Amino acid sequence: MEHIRELIREREVFFVDPARTVLDTVRYMVARNIGAVAVVKGDDLVGIFTERDLMKRVVSHGLDVSQTMVRHVMTPEPKTVSPDDRIMDCMRMMKENNFRHVPICDGRKLKGLLSLRDLILHDLAEKDGQVEAMRAYITQAS
Repeated sequence: MEHIRELIREREVFFVDPARTVLDTVRYMVARNIGAVAVVKGDDLVGIFTERDLMKRVVSHGLDVSQTMVRHVMTPEPKTVSPDDRIMDCMRMMKENNFRHVPICDGRKLKGLLSLRDLILHDLAEKDGQVEAMRAYITQAS
């Protein structure tokens, strides 16, 4: 598996409207056990709202979560990756920018959201496969 497209096959895409309140958005995230959600207006990605945004832009400023709209506290116009981008390039970009989540877009159309956890689990699975292949080779060579 080399491209992001292969990681997001048959995966549900989670997103909210920018006019949604922070409280509703956080409830949406909790119900789905996700740490970030894309913010989409029409068909276009306009931002991302993460646990970090909640802490830095809402809680630390004492904003009322039931009155604050997510559009006012999201990260606008986030960096994105394409489904055709290589997984390793995505990992590098996330590391360089200290991102834990990155939207996957085809143009401005949201295709999914990738977390650092997704990439770590993918990397682990690949390494497990390599170890098994080496064990099989050693067993055959013996």
